Amino acid sequence: MRLNRLEEILEFNKKFVEDREYEPYRTTKFPNKKLAVLSCMDTRLSDLLPRAMNLQNGDAKFIKNAGAVVSHPFGSTMRSILVAVHELGAEEICVIGHYDCGMSSINPDKTFASMVEHGITWDTIQTLEHAGIDLRAWFQRIDSISDSVRESVGMIRMHPLVPSWVRIHGLVVDPETGRLDLVINGNDEGSSS
Repeated sequence: MRLNRLEEILEFNKKFVEDREYEPYRTTKFPNKKLAVLSCMDTRLSDLLPRAMNLQNGDAKFIKNAGAVVSHPFGSTMRSILVAVHELGAEEICVIGHYDCGMSSINPDKTFASMVEHGITWDTIQTLEHAGIDLRAWFQRIDSISDSVRESVGMIRMHPLVPSWVRIHGLVVDPETGRLDLVINGNDEGSSS
């Protein structure tokens, strides 16, 4: 009998703990390099991005979402950034988008069709829209990854709860090679490539 994904995970985890394979990953909750990184949830970046940045386990706080976007000044992404700064000692923030991002090709109509295919009714979608939630804007594609990074860096920089001494950088990573392209150098406010 084949195990389901959760059973596979739990079976592996039991052996992982028994064999003390966690030992090399022990660290504290405070980022060793006083860095917070906002990146996309793209699977290609999970191991590649930290390696491309020379970051080891415990060096940085990683915050991930679709597109590496700060979409609201008081949303959960911004809250995580503020906790990283005020509670966990982060002094620098890197917003890192990536080329070939799924958010640059998302199509709200296809997303809605997928929702319906997965059992969400059109009535539910329309009810949310009538309640003032602009789902099309919420699922809107990113036209320019660099511009999106600039907008997120700007939203963080202008946030009233972010201290002026926090350095905020913007980059775009190539998900195939790990090459980082600088968009905004937070060490030199106002410079960009």
